[in-house]
Amino acid sequence: MAKEIAIFCDASGVNARLGEEGKLVVYHRWQGDWQVVREKEFFLDAQAGLRRMRLQIEEMLEFLGECRIFVAAAVTGVPYYELEKAGYNVWEYAGMPFDYLDEVWAREEQDAMEKRRSTGVVPVLATPTEKSPGHFTISLKEIQQKNAGVTSKQILLPFITRQKFRVLEVVCNHLPPWMEMQLDKQVYSYTTERISPNEIVVKINNLGYTD
Repeated sequence: MAKEIAIFCDASGVNARLGEEGKLVVYHRWQGDWQVVREKEFFLDAQAGLRRMRLQIEEMLEFLGECRIFVAAAVTGVPYYELEKAGYNVWEYAGMPFDYLDEVWAREEQDAMEKRRSTGVVPVLATPTEKSPGHFTISLKEIQQKNAGVTSKQILLPFITRQKFRVLEVVCNHLPPWMEMQLDKQVYSYTTERISPNEIVVKINNLGYTD
């Protein structure tokens, strides 16, 4: 899968509904960062009739190339059907792309892993264990020793973004850069404590948690 996500947004860069005036922007992931690689003004005119709309969608798909992830504020009806038929995963998000690109990519990786897991290709990943109501813990070191190639983001990001915890304690070698960025932009506070030369505990408090 190409490391690209296509966004439909308005002139200010905020996600727009497919069918409004806006532009297509394709982001490419390189070494953990997102960069715009191509963009194009685009207006899907539903009033022009079904045939014309399908021709416009074909033009859009040609522009998107090998990208198979599409995000807009809303996608419904014929456009949604045509995107799905073409093999796209369609996501609906509001806001600015850099607020959710990492989350979309992590969810895509999680979905891909679930598909591989169903065929017995990969082992089931462990998830944080609830030690008391709302209080979870997990050791990344133990999991990664058993499952080579599994990243901390694949293990933790889906859990963190669901926000179904009060406290999460993570035992790891170091605070992963993606985690620091994710925690800084969400309703969390966190502390780190070194428990051995090669281990720290990251204690994450979810300030928006409700029972």
